[in-house]
Amino acid sequence: MSTTNIREVVKQKYGEAALRVASGQANSCCGGGSACGTDIDPITANLYGDSEKGVVPEEAVLASLGCGNPTALAELREGETVLDLGSGGGIDVLLSARRVGASGKAYGLDMTDEMLALARANQKKAGVENVEFLKGEIESIPLPDNSVDVVISNCVINLSSDKDRVLREAFRVLKPGGRLAVSDVVVRGDVPREVREHMLLWVGCIAGALQDSDYFAKLAKAGFENIDIEPTRVYDIEGARAFLSTEGIDVDAIAPQVQGKFMSAFVRAGKPLRK
Repeated sequence: MSTTNIREVVKQKYGEAALRVASGQANSCCGGGSACGTDIDPITANLYGDSEKGVVPEEAVLASLGCGNPTALAELREGETVLDLGSGGGIDVLLSARRVGASGKAYGLDMTDEMLALARANQKKAGVENVEFLKGEIESIPLPDNSVDVVISNCVINLSSDKDRVLREAFRVLKPGGRLAVSDVVVRGDVPREVREHMLLWVGCIAGALQDSDYFAKLAKAGFENIDIEPTRVYDIEGARAFLSTEGIDVDAIAPQVQGKFMSAFVRAGKPLRK
């Protein structure tokens, strides 16, 4: 699938997700009301605590298609400027804005008109002023060099067909000493290609997750240092059983090749201070 086609598929998927929220439905990793053939989504479920969900509109929670909670893990500080890549319905932007306070600012970047409209409506409902939602692509961030302290993202970089460019752009907009703190889907270890593609379709609907070693290498190539990839949720083969069975996969046969290898992870890295 070409870069343009992947982008259009992602845009369509997230546009449909925003419209479902507008009609009062929840979302899941695969875009439906229930997750990938299960009643409870093992990827997006229970990522936010009650105290976090209580300070944002319900629509922001319903629109969440993430695989982690980068705002809780990023250790945001008062007065910082934060950028969320692929901000969707705005939950991580709104939570970030509260963490950085009135002296800070949170940007959300999304390419989908429907999600941007939903996010701006959620901002208005939340009464949060230190937020700005921008239209654009994560491969070409519409912000100047050295302009943000922290770049966050929630299960979005894996959807890009040009991850090197995304990471270069994140590095560009970060201030010297700034940091990347993203949740993403990664693969650890070798998995047969066919199995990998089916599992990643289940995890993220588009088979684009990197091996952790490749993620590390791409971050280093972009210029980042102090790179760390910490698993936060390992996906059990049982969670994918219904989905894989409908795809004609013998789940019991592939279980030993899959177990413990597909996960959400918190990816940390820093931009060096220039002398």
